[in-house]
Amino acid sequence: MLLPSVSINVNMRPLTYIAVIGLSLSISGCKLTNTDIQMTEDVRESALSMTQVKPSPTTGKPVVYQVFTRLYGNTNTTNKPWGTIAENGVGKFGDFTDTALQDIKSLGTTHVWYTGVPHHAVINDYTSIGISNDDPDVVKGRAGSPYAVKDYYNVNPDLAANPANRLAEFEALIERTHANGMQVIIDIVPNHIARNYHSLSAPKGEADFGANDDTSQVYSKHNNFYYVIGEDFAVPDAPNSYAPLGGDTHPLSDGKFAESPAKWTGNGSRLAKPDANDWYETVKINYGVKPYGSHDFPALPVDYASKTAAEHLAFWQAQTADDIPDSWRKFEHIAQYWLANGVDGFRYDMAEMVPVEFWSYLNSHIKHTNPNAFILAEVYNPDLYRDYIHLGKMDYLYDKVDLYDSLKAIIQGKASTAVIATVQAKVSDIEQHMLHFLENHDEQRINTADFAGNAFNALPAMVVSTTLSRSPTLLYFGQDVGEQGAQMAGFGQPTRTSIFDYVGVPAHQRWMNNGKFDGGQSTPDEKALRAYYQTLLNLSHSAPALTGEYLALDLLQRQLNTQGYDDQVFAFSRYNAEQQLLIASNFSQTEPKTFTLTLPKTLIEQWQLVENVTLIDLLTQQPYEHALILNNHDSASVQMQLQPLQSVVLELTQKH
Repeated sequence: MLLPSVSINVNMRPLTYIAVIGLSLSISGCKLTNTDIQMTEDVRESALSMTQVKPSPTTGKPVVYQVFTRLYGNTNTTNKPWGTIAENGVGKFGDFTDTALQDIKSLGTTHVWYTGVPHHAVINDYTSIGISNDDPDVVKGRAGSPYAVKDYYNVNPDLAANPANRLAEFEALIERTHANGMQVIIDIVPNHIARNYHSLSAPKGEADFGANDDTSQVYSKHNNFYYVIGEDFAVPDAPNSYAPLGGDTHPLSDGKFAESPAKWTGNGSRLAKPDANDWYETVKINYGVKPYGSHDFPALPVDYASKTAAEHLAFWQAQTADDIPDSWRKFEHIAQYWLANGVDGFRYDMAEMVPVEFWSYLNSHIKHTNPNAFILAEVYNPDLYRDYIHLGKMDYLYDKVDLYDSLKAIIQGKASTAVIATVQAKVSDIEQHMLHFLENHDEQRINTADFAGNAFNALPAMVVSTTLSRSPTLLYFGQDVGEQGAQMAGFGQPTRTSIFDYVGVPAHQRWMNNGKFDGGQSTPDEKALRAYYQTLLNLSHSAPALTGEYLALDLLQRQLNTQGYDDQVFAFSRYNAEQQLLIASNFSQTEPKTFTLTLPKTLIEQWQLVENVTLIDLLTQQPYEHALILNNHDSASVQMQLQPLQSVVLELTQKH
């Protein structure tokens, strides 16, 4: 999640969180009241009985295409800083036509992550359909942060051709996505919600967050929020260079926002007047974690790290009704609601700011409804990875802090490729759970001076990221055509495509070609880059070896002092009974690399290598110019000649 400051580089995540509470390695659960059980079971039965055709779960490595929904279909090229929806345009659910979805599918996509779908605070007037106006003093940007959700039971009205019919339009998009052979992921943001949260669409009997809180107490287990008793909320002091809406006038833009008593801010700030660096547009959710860290819920036995989701669910069902905080029940109802509407999985924002116990509760309920649900979490602390996977029952976590950061450093000439094998070894027991990416909405675009300089400089890293493990690959829309994210949209600085304002995405718009999705306006470089991504990502979930074993060949080459194998080259193997692959990448932007890649005896025995082994480069579908040479069954070698930025994915074929 990205909720930046306005006094620093506003696209950067804060370096510290204030009074972050909720991290824990114990688990707890609850038994719902009869009313809660009925509501949840009704929604679950609805989800199970849906008649729409859904794609079968992929049998290979998933490919997740993350699309920022409001920007994807926008054809407007005005790009006025702080431009209104009328001036700069906005994409709609309807822009995801069958043609568009087949174009997404052509990238090997198995899951589409529609980012920014739940109704969040926006600066646009929808009072005619009963939606209250949002206050610019507590909204970042004109289009608003997708992580300041205002109504979890409906969708962003900006995205609908007919805002009054917005939920039906999104449901139709879900059906189209399924019909085109892909599954649907949306965000859930359990750590915080918009300051002005109010659901117009909640099921009967489902109270708003905070509606039943005892606001006379800083903390109570069943309160949804934490309170600053005796003080009213005050809008942060903004730097001189910042004004809401870029200084445009607005009836509610007066430096005030009514909230009494003040609530704790989303990043944990306990100040009635948060700092401009805080996530002041959001409020922190209470999960039964007391202000100084102790818990108001029972712990799960330590051996539950090895138990199934069904066993976790049984534990929750054995608890008493009062043991579970109200916020847990609310988010479980929200997840079930979206499952019933056809959603196939969730991406959880800032998951590590919420106790692990809650995730076990929520995810075990989700898996009970849909065992194949795709569950992805934003977690940045490697020390917590295994707890969120094994105890929290997450399917996938971001591999950001180790792999992404290492690959970025290698691209920038700040690290050796030797670090790749090191960071991969750190997660060897959980590698299939670590989602890989080089771009997402939080990170800088590759094609910027602050990252890779141009889009092609990252291709070796993309090959390694995509083929290194059994984990899914995430592709951010526009990455495949080298989008720069250079537009000054309003709130925030370039190098990332804005998630706060209405803006066009130029390279993607050229590929989109007014809805034809044929690259009719794209440059030759953009078309070449797109073709490379198509080949690589389709290979990633179709090559059998990529769901098999991994062996780093890097250390052996360094131990042998292989001539020509240096800190800009990385080689490894992937294999199973069906297929054997040798993968090598040259990260140098200027120098070709020639070296002899040596395979260890253990690999020769594992692969049962014999003479007459030929190699096919699966990235080009051409025979490789050098054969694999077997040396008395003690070792094998192949001559490698890699041009600058070239990678090879060599499939072994043995002639018997």
